[in-house]
Amino acid sequence: MKTSKSPKRVMVTAYATAQGALPAYAHRFSPKKFTQHQLFACLVLKEFLKTDYRGIVNLLADCPNLCTAIKLEHVPHYTTLQKAADRLLKKTPRIASSIKRLAQPPMRKSSRNA
Repeated sequence: MKTSKSPKRVMVTAYATAQGALPAYAHRFSPKKFTQHQLFACLVLKEFLKTDYRGIVNLLADCPNLCTAIKLEHVPHYTTLQKAADRLLKKTPRIASSIKRLAQPPMRKSSRNA
């Protein structure tokens, strides 16, 4: 598995992972403003940067290139991310472990001679 320190690369990887694992919307009557893929990518970025929901919303508002990378037209409200986290992470522990694994910073190679 390839690791990265780039927030954009982490977000794009999480978005692609979610596209393969999740349906676009939780229910056929769900609001069509954000896909589960986009919300998942935002949650992975939140974990990667070790910030809170308001912090990730502010970052997305300040960095439109992050939004463009996952086709996010509007920045979600922080409660939208909280509800998505409850729905995606607490009900499906496998997704929670995937987020933690994707959000881990890369391991540094040891420079010691063995």
